[in-house]
Amino acid sequence: MFISVLDLFKIGIGPSSSHTMGPMVAAKGFLSKVKDYSAGTGDSNGLSVRCILKGSLAYTGKGHGTDRAVTLGLHGYAPRELASQDVDRLVSELWQQASIESKDLPVIRFSPATDIVFDQGEPLPEHPNGMIFELRDPQDKVLVSETCFSIGGGFVSTLAEISDLEAPLKMASASDCPYPFDSARSMLAMAAQSGLSIAQMKRANERVYLSDEALDAGLDAIWQAMRTCVETGLAAEGHLPGGLNIRRRARHLYRQLEAEPHNASLNDWLSAYAIAVNEENAAGHMVVTAPTNGAAGVIPAVLYDRVVHDGADAPAIRDYLLSAGAIGGIIKHRSSISGAEVGCQGEVGSAAAMAAAGLCALRGGTAQQIENAAEIALEHHLGMTCDPVNGLVQVPCIERNAFGAIKAHAAASLAIRESGTHFMPLDNCIAAMKQTGLEMSHKYKETALGGLAVSLTEC
Repeated sequence: MFISVLDLFKIGIGPSSSHTMGPMVAAKGFLSKVKDYSAGTGDSNGLSVRCILKGSLAYTGKGHGTDRAVTLGLHGYAPRELASQDVDRLVSELWQQASIESKDLPVIRFSPATDIVFDQGEPLPEHPNGMIFELRDPQDKVLVSETCFSIGGGFVSTLAEISDLEAPLKMASASDCPYPFDSARSMLAMAAQSGLSIAQMKRANERVYLSDEALDAGLDAIWQAMRTCVETGLAAEGHLPGGLNIRRRARHLYRQLEAEPHNASLNDWLSAYAIAVNEENAAGHMVVTAPTNGAAGVIPAVLYDRVVHDGADAPAIRDYLLSAGAIGGIIKHRSSISGAEVGCQGEVGSAAAMAAAGLCALRGGTAQQIENAAEIALEHHLGMTCDPVNGLVQVPCIERNAFGAIKAHAAASLAIRESGTHFMPLDNCIAAMKQTGLEMSHKYKETALGGLAVSLTEC
């Protein structure tokens, strides 16, 4: 299998890769089908579009902005191009419209308030994040229908595609890659045989599809977006949207650390950086899937600390991302990063494993030590539920990223002081995560029906 590091890390907007970015991509894709139908038939009178959200998207879509995302996608917007725009203003304008207007389309009736349906009945059997898009005629007959699934990290699969997937995402063939590892075990074997680092093998695989210049430019853009997220979040004040009245804390925490650096621990700095990113995500601003939006603060926090406090340079930053990407690809191939499928162990747990691998690589770790670091970090997130209060990516999600960054750093530190030989292989830990997710009640998988989401006491 081959999953590009530039696909794992995608620049977009918050608050959720599966509930915001994925549905936006799916909606824009359906808009193309509407254009094809209109061009092929010339039928343009009284057409309308409807979107039915199923499963987790129906239960927590309001808090995650899924209806906003669908509206943006149906009006032709994509996540990355919105990263620098005032999305709140744009959504407010689109919400007042009763139609989709495009130079390539007749006027299509669409009103977000009535034409996006949150169906909390039985979810679709293929995946908990399902969407059904329909183009209808004036008599309400369905002319074109497309069922899509938001499968985590901003990836989308159609109904036709999902049954053909080897894992919960689309992947390119690795047959042309010089190091086609699809497990941690094969990755370690190839590293031992080749004498290359994990980052070097990952780069060699990427070069089958990209030049070194294009790859480095992509990695640099990802890092710059991550750095912007951290620094914007550290400077922002106020309260987060959504109704919980959660106050932004990163700026206050960061100012305390700057004022008294002698009293600041590594955990304090990592927490400030991770919280900054996830407050930006919760606000619906620019963020990088790492590997998801809900876990977007872990990998940038660990890397930002390394850059600011240890002077990591551009080649080191790229190696960090490549090493993290190699581990993330294995996790995605062998399990899932979707909170709706396996709980938060698949989001923050995966992010911590990836960050631990990247940090271990920057500290000169061997392939065995890097694999060990990833396993330690993932192991200590097993069983973690996804139970967002009010369906918002705020409580416990923001603080959870801080702890994910701290665990990643601890895992790398433990691994770098050992030989790399350890009892539990990463592949087995990934398998345990997958099985745990399969056995986890749907109440704890991004539906806000259990755990902290229902544990608030009204005073």
